[in-house]
Amino acid sequence: MSQDLVQVYTGSIVEANFIKEILAENNISSILRDTLEESVIAGWGSGSPEDSALIFVENAFAEKATQVINDYMASR
Repeated sequence: MSQDLVQVYTGSIVEANFIKEILAENNISSILRDTLEESVIAGWGSGSPEDSALIFVENAFAEKATQVINDYMASR
């Protein structure tokens, strides 16, 4: 099932939370991973805050999600 997911964003957790909300407003479900938080919980704390957040969407929504993200980034 994980092969049906596509990563559409890498960046800060703050920005990722905004993007996740914008995707939801556009009827696109997404999964947000915070790799920095995951590594801290695991006990080794690797990575940096600037690229610790990853957003995944279903493959069928990847093109639309990418466009929504690009539009958001261009408007900020």
